[in-house]
Amino acid sequence: MKNFIFPFIALLLSLLLFSGVFFFFKPCLFKPNCKVASETQKDRLAQEAHLIAKRKIKYKASYQIIDYPGGDIPASQGVCTDLVIRAYRKIRIDLQKEIHEDMQKNFHKYLQTWGQKKADSNIDHRRVKNLSKFFQRKGKILPITDNPCDYKPGDIIVWDTSFGNKKLDHIGIVANSKALWCSGRYQTLHHGWGNPREDDSLFLWPITDHYRYP
Repeated sequence: MKNFIFPFIALLLSLLLFSGVFFFFKPCLFKPNCKVASETQKDRLAQEAHLIAKRKIKYKASYQIIDYPGGDIPASQGVCTDLVIRAYRKIRIDLQKEIHEDMQKNFHKYLQTWGQKKADSNIDHRRVKNLSKFFQRKGKILPITDNPCDYKPGDIIVWDTSFGNKKLDHIGIVANSKALWCSGRYQTLHHGWGNPREDDSLFLWPITDHYRYP
């Protein structure tokens, strides 16, 4: 019996080692042939979001009274939508103003689950579902696939980060930088907890929306 157990254990360990090595290098074996943007072609929105993601910004989700247009919560605070809004403002697009004006004219077309009766310039643009609806209406809806080549710097990604019975949406921007190893995919810029970050999370959660705006 002992003569059988030791070879079996050795075989099992060898298989586990081989499986680990295979999955580690799998991205290199099946690397997609994605076109890489040159330095001069890098997306401006992604560049601005990258600079924002380098700051220490405390994750804080709360309703706050802010100016309009061009209003913002304190620069030391923010959530995922704030990273997107601030990056767009750096390229002279004020989503607070754009969304507020669209919601004033088309309030019934936006999903309202917060008991609102009219548009609110303090908070509407800071909600993922409102950003998604605006990008659907005014931007370009892009396909959702498992091919990393389909996701380019500056694209807007919305994920389903729900757990249990709690429905949670999360939004981010595809970065200019590539992920590590041979995956072929770009990193993403987002603010889900702690400080904003730039990391390899494109396929970390199910993607529900994929946009380009403008």
